[in-house]
Amino acid sequence: MNTRKYDLEERLIDFVLLVDAIVENLPQTRLANHLTGQMIRSSTSPALNYGEAQAAESQKDFIHKMQIILKELRETKVCLLIIKRKKYIEVNEILPVLGENDELLAIFAKSVKTAKSKL
Repeated sequence: MNTRKYDLEERLIDFVLLVDAIVENLPQTRLANHLTGQMIRSSTSPALNYGEAQAAESQKDFIHKMQIILKELRETKVCLLIIKRKKYIEVNEILPVLGENDELLAIFAKSVKTAKSKL
């Protein structure tokens, strides 16, 4: 097994668990409930789609799946920013999750750029 792929998969799974820790502590309001549902979907999607990308049928298919991962990470980030602005969670609890989200965005953006250059 390629260690690098494994590490990124593990990192994506860990990211899901970081987001879960946040959503489990949100209040029971309409907005927080809506964000909870969105974040559960958008934060789990990258981990699930990463496996799909590894089994891509072509370079274009790989790029498409990686772009889906980017889209979902961006969606998660916006949800986290709303939660931060709404002050549902202490800033010191949400900043590390936002930081990890940004790092994952950078990794996948670079991967897409590299894959596109190989077309």
